[in-house]
This record gives sequence, structure tokens and C-alpha cells, in this order.
Amino acid sequence: QVQLVESGGGLVQAGGSLRLSCAASGRGLSSFSMGWFRQAPGKEREFVAAIGNGGTYYAASVKGRFTISRDNAKNTVYLQMNSLKPEDAADYYCAADLLRPWTASTRDYDYGIWGQGTQVTVSS
Repeated sequence: QVQLVESGGGLVQAGGSLRLSCAASGRGLSSFSMGWFRQAPGKEREFVAAIGNGGTYYAASVKGRFTISRDNAKNTVYLQMNSLKPEDAADYYCAADLLRPWTASTRDYDYGIWGQGTQVTVSS
């Protein structure tokens, strides 16, 4: 059974940076695709970024500012977030898609395993 644990959230000023980590246990990361999603209070969960064996994909709102990467040796996926804006504030979740290792899906229902989330707060 794959388990995911996020870390790295916190409070940052607008324009600052944070790096989120998602540590996976149970299976090697190279076996599946990984995604990051976020949910702000009162809003629906939205796609942020994803990485599969075929490449990466980003939401338009974060492209050029966020970078998703993974270290298979450490079984960890990262989300480097630069030039943060107040509208980036949310709970961030990593998720694993065990069925489509080559697809960096943007659809949350493609992901069967979710972490508990880490909170990102951006002050203006």
C-alpha cells in the first residue's frame, strides 16, 4: 500500500519561495505518476502540477513559477514554488496515479492515493 506524506508548507511573503516535498512509501515512485493539487478555503480542489514518465504538466496559473520534480532514489516528489502570490495560498496535496505511469493527468479522479496535505500561506 502506497502512503504519501507532504511537508514543507508554511508562511511566506508574496514574491517568496517554498519547496514542498511528498515522500512515498510502499512502492517506488517510478512505478506511477504523481500530481500536486491545492484547495483554498471555500474553493474547489484544483490541479497544480503533475509528473509522469512521459513528462510534466502545469496549470496555467503556475506555469513558469512552479516546478515539479522527483527523486526516485529518495522516493520523493517536490514542488518548487517561486514568485508566490497571495492567490497561491491553499492546502496542497500530493497524489499518486498507480495506473498511468506515463500520463501526468490533470484530473483529480485519476489519482487513487492522497497525502494529508500541507498548508501554504502567502502574505501580501
